[in-house]
Amino acid sequence: VFAEGVENAPLMVIGEAPGADEDRRGIPFCGVSGQLLDKMLAAIGYSRQENAYITNSVFWRPPGNRTPTPEEIAICQPFVRRHIELQKPQIIFLLGGVAVRSVLDAQESISRLRGKNHLISDSKIEAVVSYHPSYLLRQPSQKKLAWQDLLRVKASLQK
Repeated sequence: VFAEGVENAPLMVIGEAPGADEDRRGIPFCGVSGQLLDKMLAAIGYSRQENAYITNSVFWRPPGNRTPTPEEIAICQPFVRRHIELQKPQIIFLLGGVAVRSVLDAQESISRLRGKNHLISDSKIEAVVSYHPSYLLRQPSQKKLAWQDLLRVKASLQK
């Protein structure tokens, strides 16, 4: 499962790894969490059909839908970095811990990293960190923080 959206879009969304629905259809974020992501993006005026590009940190579904291992993340990391170089987004929205580890090489928790923009090493591209939509479905009380992150993305896109 590689990517979907508009090439060279100003917004690039990077998630963790495909789930069962994504694996079956070959489209990132096409299941229930993808429906939430689509609503989140629409709330700030973005969509994968018009002005956003969506991919993952690992391009296959780990067995049993487990969290990708550090080795799996490392295997895909050069491809993710090259993907970013080719897309040249204005801002990257990182969803979940795997995406954060893959793109920022950060080990801190999402709660410590969110709330500010992070410069991606060897580039001038900034990233905003937020909770993965599947986490938000399990913890709806965190949606208010994700909304703050979306507003940060929107403000960064308006620079």
